[in-house]
Amino acid sequence: MKPGRKKRSAQTGFSKNPVKVAHSTPLEEYRANPAQFIADTLIDPETGKPFQLLPAEVVFLDHAFRTDANGRLIYPEQVFSAPKKSGKTGFAALFTLTMCLIFGGQYAEGYAIANDLEQAQGRVFQAIKRIVESSPELRAIARVFSDKVEFPVTGATISALASDYAGAAGANPTISTFDELWGYTSERARRLWDEMVPPPTRKIACRLTTTYAGFEGESELLEELYKRGLAQPQIGADLYAGNGLLMFWSHTPVAPWQSPEWIEQMRRQLRPNAFLRMIENRIVSTESTFVDPEWIDRCIDPNWSPIISDRALPVYVGVDASVKKDSTAIAAVCFDRSANKVRLVAHRIFQPTQAEPLNFEAIVERTVKELCGRFSVRGVYYDPYQMTSVAQRLATAGLPMREYTQTTDHLTAIGSNLYELIKGGNIVLYPDAAIKLALNRAVAKETPRGWKITKEKQSHKIDVVIAMAMAALAAVERGQNELRLVTSEWIGVHTAPRLGGFGSTPEDLAYAAAGGRLGGRGSGGSVCW
Repeated sequence: MKPGRKKRSAQTGFSKNPVKVAHSTPLEEYRANPAQFIADTLIDPETGKPFQLLPAEVVFLDHAFRTDANGRLIYPEQVFSAPKKSGKTGFAALFTLTMCLIFGGQYAEGYAIANDLEQAQGRVFQAIKRIVESSPELRAIARVFSDKVEFPVTGATISALASDYAGAAGANPTISTFDELWGYTSERARRLWDEMVPPPTRKIACRLTTTYAGFEGESELLEELYKRGLAQPQIGADLYAGNGLLMFWSHTPVAPWQSPEWIEQMRRQLRPNAFLRMIENRIVSTESTFVDPEWIDRCIDPNWSPIISDRALPVYVGVDASVKKDSTAIAAVCFDRSANKVRLVAHRIFQPTQAEPLNFEAIVERTVKELCGRFSVRGVYYDPYQMTSVAQRLATAGLPMREYTQTTDHLTAIGSNLYELIKGGNIVLYPDAAIKLALNRAVAKETPRGWKITKEKQSHKIDVVIAMAMAALAAVERGQNELRLVTSEWIGVHTAPRLGGFGSTPEDLAYAAAGGRLGGRGSGGSVCW
């Protein structure tokens, strides 16, 4: 604590018995320089020391609380947008406390609102609670609850609010904070946004948005706000103001910890669109190329080819089926425990036409049966939309059919897994023009839950990618379990070098004891068994 801080804080209006002095009160000084209030009073929970604001934050604060001749806030709509990891959530918490305690007057109401991706208590409210609990001068005058912080001396409250607009009806906010506005995509979020408009009954009231960029056509609230901000006069570096709106929007780092080395690391780790959105803070399309063509080439092993048959090899099969227009694809993969990689074992693509639709019983059903006769198939994963009757017959025949509906969650799971496998070089593909073309044509649509594989044009056929993605996810999840099982039960069994182990079934153990090896290989191509 700085010398004299206790004496100065008695003048902020928090104390029940303020000490009067002749010169201007700290409350007036803090209103003239809100950054000083933050430096004098608020403690960073992570360091235990006073906050040190970034230059961009100081400039923003200098404009944010300016009033007109009538004492009314000039900018009731405010946006602070910077690249990921700029400390925006912490800044929103500091801003909210400053507004409620220094500018809000008696009975100020602050609301920290959770977006569609968060629980009822969003990150800003959690940050506010931690700052209050870490700052001795605030802790002494505050009452902290699970969803509210109260300051009885002034009657000010700061509440957590879920993204449920009905619960906000009747609110009289001094400030409402919307963190990561790109994540407010639902109709209820739009209605909540409308409910939390700064009320005309308060001269000092604002709505604060802290965020990085979102998606064209999806993050509509943020996109509208961004366009409105750019239409205002630029009054400083990345700072726009006018027509009741103050917007800071930077495409470059604002914090010293966002070093060139970190930026390059993010460039390597993130998709191009994700890098543009998160690190360069640019609004992007929700769709981008699924994987870099160079990554695909890196996964293709010219010495690897389809496997004709290996009755002991544990295989996971994905089926993406269509009757008339789209192709139907079947892909079989295994998990190579020795290399800790997924390997494509075989695949087949069928292209139906309007005149000749696919005969599921004659083609798909027979092909799946053949697969189960040639490998130790641990699961056949399929979307029941076109496969219900076929799957029922195959399950009755004893095949391990596994229903995998193509919901957003499921498509995200298989897409994210396949993306990581290809990016990390952890899937081995044999040379095949159809597979390479399908992977290059696949695009990734970013959703709040992750990446979903889709295609840019209806004519593009990516069914083999979906089939391979379903099988690969099963191989990754179950392959790890098999590794633990083999490690505990295959002690003392000596085998010749081959592609991984499979499990502890009698067939597997007999195969291992016989010194089994990888089955024969075919000649590649789209039809490989």
